[in-house]
This record gives sequence, structure tokens and C-alpha cells, in this order.
Amino acid sequence: MTVNFVNSKNINRKQLERLYNDVEWYAYTQDLEVLQQAIEQSLEVISAWNGEELVGLIRIVGDGLTIIYIQDILVLNAYQNRGIATQLMEQVLKKYKNVRQKVLLTEEAPDVRHFYEKNGFQSCDQGSSVAFAKLS
Repeated sequence: MTVNFVNSKNINRKQLERLYNDVEWYAYTQDLEVLQQAIEQSLEVISAWNGEELVGLIRIVGDGLTIIYIQDILVLNAYQNRGIATQLMEQVLKKYKNVRQKVLLTEEAPDVRHFYEKNGFQSCDQGSSVAFAKLS
């Protein structure tokens, strides 16, 4: 299997719906127009493809100079544990290596914690930082 990475915000809505639903991020697919607009208005989107099939995606918001926020990183269940998310993350971290604040917010799970820690992220409960979020 060869996975190709594409830096483009132009992704078919049905492909997005399939990917987000596959990982059970249903809040995103309740309004596909909003999801499409969110993709288009992001700082950067890198997607992973197996032929014509969208298998993964990382979406970055922020100014790209002082802060980036990794909003979404997801891979189809059938393609997980093949290094696709790691490759997506590596591309972002390489491109934005000079950005001081690289932030993400995610739900707690042992495999999720391990993934982010192996990519150099530190949980705010482990260091001197504090994190706050207001989710509606």
C-alpha cells in the first residue's frame, strides 16, 4: 500500500463525511457545509490518500508564526497503526518547527496520550502549563 500526502483544502465533502464518521466524530458531520468551510478556512490541511480513497487528515488552525493549533488528526480505522498519523504529524512539526506554541486538545485515552507524547507533546497536567477550554 502506498499512501500519498496532499497539501490541499479542496477535499470532496463525501470523502470528509466518510472519514469523520468512520472515527465517530459525528459532531463534525451533522453539518457538512460547516465542516467543508472549516476545512477551507484552516491554516493548513494535509490529507493522506490510498489511490482515490481519503484515509487520513491533519488540520491546522492559527497564525503559523507564534501559534498553531492541531484541530483534527484522524485516520480511517482500517488504516490505523500503520504510521499514517505519525507521518502527518511529522510534516506539520517540521514545517512549523519555529512556532513556539503548538497546541492540541483531545480526549484522554492511553493510546492517544502515548501518540502525542512520542511526538514531543507534554500534557498540561505534567508540566508548568495550565490549560483551559470552554466547550459548548
